[in-house]
Order: sequence, then C-alpha cells, then structure tokens
Amino acid sequence: MTITPDVAFRRYSRATATAQAEGRVPALSVALTRADRPLWTMQIGDAGGVPLDADTRFRIGSVTKTFTAVLVLQCRDAGLLGLDDPVSAHVPVPGRLDATIRQLLTHTSGMQREPFGDVWDTLVAPDDRQFLADLARAERVLAPARRYHYSNLAFALLGQVVAAARRCSWADALGERLLRPLGLEAITVEPTDRAATGYLVDEYSDHARPEPAVDFRALAPAAQLWGTAADLARWAAFLADPASIDPAGAVLASATLEEMRWPQTVTDNSLGALQLGLGLMILNRPDRVVQVGHYGAMPGFLAGAFGQHGGAGTPRAFGCAVLGSAGGAVTILELTHQLLDLAVAADPADVPPWRPGEPAPEQFRSVLGRWWSEGFPHDFRWREGRLEARMPSAPANQPASVFAQVPGEPDLLRTVSGRELGELLRLTRDASGAVVRMRWATYRYTRTQETFDGVPVSHP
Repeated sequence: MTITPDVAFRRYSRATATAQAEGRVPALSVALTRADRPLWTMQIGDAGGVPLDADTRFRIGSVTKTFTAVLVLQCRDAGLLGLDDPVSAHVPVPGRLDATIRQLLTHTSGMQREPFGDVWDTLVAPDDRQFLADLARAERVLAPARRYHYSNLAFALLGQVVAAARRCSWADALGERLLRPLGLEAITVEPTDRAATGYLVDEYSDHARPEPAVDFRALAPAAQLWGTAADLARWAAFLADPASIDPAGAVLASATLEEMRWPQTVTDNSLGALQLGLGLMILNRPDRVVQVGHYGAMPGFLAGAFGQHGGAGTPRAFGCAVLGSAGGAVTILELTHQLLDLAVAADPADVPPWRPGEPAPEQFRSVLGRWWSEGFPHDFRWREGRLEARMPSAPANQPASVFAQVPGEPDLLRTVSGRELGELLRLTRDASGAVVRMRWATYRYTRTQETFDGVPVSHP
C-alpha cells in the first residue's frame, strides 16, 4: 500500500539508524534523490572534529572510477579515441602490458591490481612520472579478456588517457567537463575543512581508531574523490537516468550512458548478480529493475552510490548515496540498495494518466497490426509518436523494439532500442501503397503464417 512521503521518510530514517548502529559506523551520511519528491538526507554519528551535517565530506573511494569512465566516453564521443584503441596509442606502456581502453574500463585487461610497489603498505602513491616509469615492472597477471580482475592500475592508466586526449590534467578535465556542468560543487579531488575523519572500529571493543589520510596522486582517477551524499546521489541518478538530469545531453548523450550500462562481464561467473559495464557496476533486481553505480573503499571510509531505472514504480532521476566513516562496515554498502528498494515499495512513483495521442502517420498505418515471422506473431503499434513492435507472448514489462525512419528513405527504418537493436526494417508496398511485406534483420514478416519458402500454413 502506498504511504505518504513523511511516513516513507521515517522508514528511511529507521533503516539508516539501524545500519549505523549495527555496523558501528562513527558517522553516516545518506541522501536519496528523485524527481517527484524533495531530496531526503540524514546524518547520524560523530564526524570527528567537524560538524556532521549535509555538507560534511566523506571519501568516496572507487566511486571515483565512474567519473573517470564518463570522462573516457566523453572523449570517445568527441572523436578523440576509440574504445578498442590500444592504450599505447595514447599513453606509453610496455608492449606486454598493452590492452584496449574497453578492457581497462571493464577490468578485463589482465593487468595487476595495483601499481608496482607496496602502496597499501607504505601508503605512498607514485606521482605521474614515477607511475609511468614503474609500468616496466608491472605484471600482466591474466591474458587480456580472459575474465574479470579488478585493477586500480587500469583506471590510473585511463586517467592518463583522458589527460592526453584533453591536453590537461585528469583533475582539470573532471572539474571542467563533469563537476561544474552538473552542479556537483561538493565533490572535490582534495579534502576540505569539512572532511570527516575515517576510522577502523575494533572488532572486539567499541574503540574507533583514526585511519591515516592517503593522497593517491597518480592513482587519483581510481579512488581519490571526496563528496557529500547529496551530490553523489545526484551523480548516481545521472548514471541511471541521464535524460532527467541532463536533458540536452550536454555532459553525455543518454545513448552513451545506456551503452555504459550494458553488461560486459561478471564479477563472479557462478553468481552473475553483479556485472560490469563500461566502468559501472550493474546489479539486477527483480522485475527488470537495474541499479547502476559503484562501491568505494579507502582507509576509514566506505561508500555506495547507485541509481535505479526500469520497473514499475521507479521514479525519474532516482539515486541514492550512503557514505560512512568506518572501513569495515558492510551495512554502509547494503543500505544503498535497501533504501532504493524501500523507496519504491513504500512510495512508488505516481502512475501518469494515459492521454489520447495523434494517429499514426499515413505512411505507417498499413504497418500496424499483427505480422508473422518464423511462425511467431509480432504486433506493430504506434505509441507516443513512434513505431514499435513486440511479441504478444512477451512479458508486459519487457520493452518493445522501437524504430526510427532512416533519413531520406521513406520505407527504411532503423531499430533504435529493444530487440534487434541497430537492424533495419524494410517495408514492401503494393500498387496502392499499402505495406504487404516487411523484412526485419532480413527475416521476412507477412500478414499470415508462412513457411520459410513462402507457403501459407493454412493452405492444404
């Protein structure tokens, strides 16, 4: 049963308080954003020397990788690189380490996890010069494209690729092309005077010991950023629903974000629940709901930031971020998904009323109705100003295939979403101009069931 937003907010507050208490998190900051409700935020605990409020900054760790990935795709869309370019085309790397940009984005390059040396022992990260020089001593631990193997080294290289393509530093490209255009002023490369202290909480007592601060320097594109929960929730919503956050596509085209969200590999082939797109983590939920974003971990901090799209009741511009100052509290990560699920269950998006629309254009009216191919029926309809097709046996929540007319070709359409994406639909007309046959992805579509050699099934 749908409840009022105020009651929903109380439920979010209780879930957040429970996660903070059970996870023993010194400070927790949470934000849930959606287009149809006010921003909801909550902070609980002690940030260690700074006021804990909505402006307190937490380290977001590897959520940084999503920003780097979007910068790479911006470069691709601008024609500055190709995803299947070798890294060596943009950054000097030893031949034995060479991999494609796509493999770096999907953690399938086979490169070792960290740069050469004991970064997590010394807590001293290399600068750009040393990082590139040390590549000669780094290993490829797996064959490229063999399987998923997480690599901070790979994303540090992607930062170098962005810097080379844009002819500026990764940090400057980040500020100019992402943070300022999207109004994410509270996300910074360096900590501010509002930065929370990160802790490691003793497993066997209630003592919380501060963790040391770490400057990731050349590894910044993998895990350096700080931010507020509100700005990070907005970023997560952008990853899931860019058309609502950036309707003009000024930062990145919606189609490119859709490409980034398409699974490229799995983190565990025996489970398959958590998948990797182009720099994005993808979590499949029931009823065709997809949550997309990333987790983050740095000394004393854990973070989760995911946006959601698909499924009944999912609002537009829907994202959640949970930031905590405890290095080992998995409740921080779990709360991100719990709040997204709870928001839709307790307070789903309103159902927009159906309204009559314009009739199908004359040229497509004879396409509407049932067609047959390979023995299966397909229904073609005109919906919301576009031609679409779906099988009547398909689940109601499965998206239809959508077509767009090829410019200058009245009887040629391109599949722009859904099944057979990218394939052509060709219309054949009789002397009166009515469509009597179609070919979609070269398969023949007819008004009655026919065998592959064109004989109607109903004929004796």
